[in-house]
Amino acid sequence: MRFIGNIEAKADSKGRVFVPAIFRRTLQAGGVERLMMRKDIFQSCLVLYPEESWNRRVDELRAQLDPWNGKDQSIFRKFVANVEETTLDSNGRILIPKRYMTLVGIQQEVCFVGMDDTIEIWAKDRLEESLMDAETFSIEIEKAMSGHKDREQQ
Repeated sequence: MRFIGNIEAKADSKGRVFVPAIFRRTLQAGGVERLMMRKDIFQSCLVLYPEESWNRRVDELRAQLDPWNGKDQSIFRKFVANVEETTLDSNGRILIPKRYMTLVGIQQEVCFVGMDDTIEIWAKDRLEESLMDAETFSIEIEKAMSGHKDREQQ
């Protein structure tokens, strides 16, 4: 299951927002009923994980962490405790809890960004601020695709 694209939408006063039709079709084709929502670890956006993608990420994280190490347990707890389960309503909308809207600065205008097996939800203005400029993007993708692993050092 792959999501691509950047689609604008609007949240209503209750935090309900229509999931773009192209993403809904992908979810339906994959038989996805439950989505997990959490704030992204690195960016000021929300991430929607189809249940299978969420379970895979949790399994990957758990495999890297020692259940007998206190710090590792704290990392795992933080990752799984700050998640909200959601489903599409009969109109194709999801509800973004107020605490999440506040956390990532969503007022009304949002952007859904397909990120392979997840979907990011951004406040429109914050997405625009976070995107690389075209020149930086071309340099960084060239480095990434030519095998340079030391991109940050250059």
